[in-house]
Amino acid sequence: MVSQTPIVSSTRPYMVRAMYDWCVDNQLTPFIVVSVDASVRVPTEFVRDGEIVLNISMGATSSLVLGNDYIDFKARFGGVARDISVPMGRVSAIYARENGQGMTFPLDVTVTKSDATAPVQPVAAAPVLSGVQTSTSSIKPTPGQAGEDARVEHKPAGSSPRPALTRIK
Repeated sequence: MVSQTPIVSSTRPYMVRAMYDWCVDNQLTPFIVVSVDASVRVPTEFVRDGEIVLNISMGATSSLVLGNDYIDFKARFGGVARDISVPMGRVSAIYARENGQGMTFPLDVTVTKSDATAPVQPVAAAPVLSGVQTSTSSIKPTPGQAGEDARVEHKPAGSSPRPALTRIK
């Protein structure tokens, strides 16, 4: 007699919710790293190298649902409210912005029915701003960094110094 292994659900949604709760309990800001494909509904102008980093804190989102299959919420990007929907299998990490502690996950390689039928949308290239070096300032802004109201960060905390605003008159 051949025993069959029971099919169990993924541990990823449970770990994401646990890390989210840990961040909230410790007054830290939870961020998720999402590998973008046709099944992910995010503002494409903030996607860099096929990934987007999203702030999912209570102050940055409304109607946040950390479900078993999807993470759904509303957030403002550049002052415009957007509906965000991320399949749980596309979340590659969750971490605290302040100290970088978190968890990474392997990407699901299975193709869902919605992935197979949805047309692949090309990711539009966002305009890149470049800094002007002046004699009074030695700080160059990092190209492609989103503003604070966009609730998006492109690199995990601790990987580079935080950009600073330089006023030019």
